[in-house]
Amino acid sequence: MNANDLDLIPAGTVFAPDEIIHYADPDTRDLDRAIAEADLLVTTPHSGAAIPAELAEFLSPELTRRLQYDFTDVATASVVKRWAEIDPRIVAVINPHPRLVRDPNRAKPADVRADLQQAIERVREAGPWQKVDLSGVDAIRPVTFSFFPILEIPETAEGLHRLVDTFAATAEQGLGVYEATREVLTDRFIEHGLAHGGSFTRLSFHDTMNTTTTREGAVNIARAPQDRLPAVVALSNRGDAQGESRDPADPPTMHPAALRRLAAAHRTGFEVEAPEAVLLNQPYLGSQEILAAGARFRALEAEAAEAGLTLGAVQAEFLREYLLGPEAVAELQQPGTEWITEDRERVDILAYACKRAWDQFRDQA
Repeated sequence: MNANDLDLIPAGTVFAPDEIIHYADPDTRDLDRAIAEADLLVTTPHSGAAIPAELAEFLSPELTRRLQYDFTDVATASVVKRWAEIDPRIVAVINPHPRLVRDPNRAKPADVRADLQQAIERVREAGPWQKVDLSGVDAIRPVTFSFFPILEIPETAEGLHRLVDTFAATAEQGLGVYEATREVLTDRFIEHGLAHGGSFTRLSFHDTMNTTTTREGAVNIARAPQDRLPAVVALSNRGDAQGESRDPADPPTMHPAALRRLAAAHRTGFEVEAPEAVLLNQPYLGSQEILAAGARFRALEAEAAEAGLTLGAVQAEFLREYLLGPEAVAELQQPGTEWITEDRERVDILAYACKRAWDQFRDQA
């Protein structure tokens, strides 16, 4: 497929913080007031789908719009934007770049070039479309989760150098803005909380399908049982299946009892009867965003306690099949090159369910 058939961000586009921050009633409330009236910062590190045009020359000619979108958490962007419109208790920040640029839910490599080189070597050794372990070097991935080679890797050292430099420079136009904005907003929430008490939670919002793609674009290859999400959402705090500590060196990022209340609130808010529809730390423990927030909050523990401020960080990994709905999923299970048309009514339903869940969580607290 020609790069012109993909969704691209025009070359030179630099996002401003106010373009990626969302909150209710911006015509009558400024950001200071929104933060003062909110207790939840929602971040979507993987929701961007359009690829910066600067990177088009490095993309595989076999990349399709379906594979482009499948390699993102694109369903989360619309849900979170709508949730922010209807709920004055949250502020949201949405990453405009896809994880292809660099994954902000992974620790930023000290040497991006060295990590990418190691990832490329592992991929080449495994062969095209073959499973490969990219643990520790997946901040920039040369393959998708179904191991489709998403990048055309230059064969020369000079070409690889130019690829990495282009990715690094382009990241600062969107992903870097997202990361900086996320931390500035966190600072402002903490500052307000230390002055006024209350609570502040960081929520890292994601989605994942329980299937991956075939070479023909059908999203219908079942993941291994241990990698499958529950029917609605997995809530993670780096703990065990009850939210309790599983490793003293990796403590929970949200109090275990609070995480259990949050799970119960999600079962009610999303109107699901089966307890197993909402699980804790299964199959994911949560990644860099809550790890970093949790470490920061622990450093503030004494100061926060004195101020009467409760801090926590949690990851929500929704089942993408649930977010998209059965009709969209049925379409994606067939071979193809296009993505589905978003169901605005379903987005609205999901946004209100998010609001109900967090309202109940607050009421229970």
